Amino acid sequence: MTSTLSVEDLDKRFGGLHVTRGVSLAITAGEVLAVIGPNGAGKTTLIGQICGDIAPDSGVIRLDGRDITRLAPAARVKAGLSRSFQITQLAGTLTVGDNMRLACAAADGGAWSFLPQVGRDKGLHQTGDDHLTQAGLLDRAEVAIANLSHGERKQLELALALVARPRALLLDEPMAGLGVAESEAMVARIKALKGGPAILLVEHDMAAVFELADRIVVLAEGAVIASGPPADIRANADVKRVYLGH
Repeated sequence: MTSTLSVEDLDKRFGGLHVTRGVSLAITAGEVLAVIGPNGAGKTTLIGQICGDIAPDSGVIRLDGRDITRLAPAARVKAGLSRSFQITQLAGTLTVGDNMRLACAAADGGAWSFLPQVGRDKGLHQTGDDHLTQAGLLDRAEVAIANLSHGERKQLELALALVARPRALLLDEPMAGLGVAESEAMVARIKALKGGPAILLVEHDMAAVFELADRIVVLAEGAVIASGPPADIRANADVKRVYLGH
């Protein structure tokens, strides 16, 4: 099966620090691939390179077979790559509904700056409400972002990332800062996406990782030390030594 998102021999140095060392991975549509590893393993730099925030020194990133290694972040979004943490830069004074309608307008090629026009567009209202209903946030549509709980912000981040119907979705620690009930709800929402976009999940919550992932890639000191199904990773001696513990 052809990979939706693939990374081949990705390498990055910051001065004398070798942060990613020949990292390769591939994800197909409908699959959840988790990337785990201790702090300093290179996970954040890897995500930054895939999203276009950090230019790799060498290696290739492909989306649906297309080389996107040198594309700007916005061009990668248009090509079908989305990420949960990119859409969080929103004005806290706007409501949940306004943020969703702006995201819908942007996904349709509109401008983010014309809030009054967006507010009067009945079609965008309906589309936005549909997305909020799916996210379980319709009853919070008139609430300002600043007044949302942390868990609700995470719900909205995921919903906004899905507006553009991405081919590949990058989720950077979606369970970070969530309580037990909120984490369970987030796991259920991500699980419901299986069969849709290819999902690359970076997460420290190992219970969530082993529940969600079809495959797991383990990074340590910038390099892949193990890759495979969850059962194999759980039993891997090197992974236990470096990250999971005995």
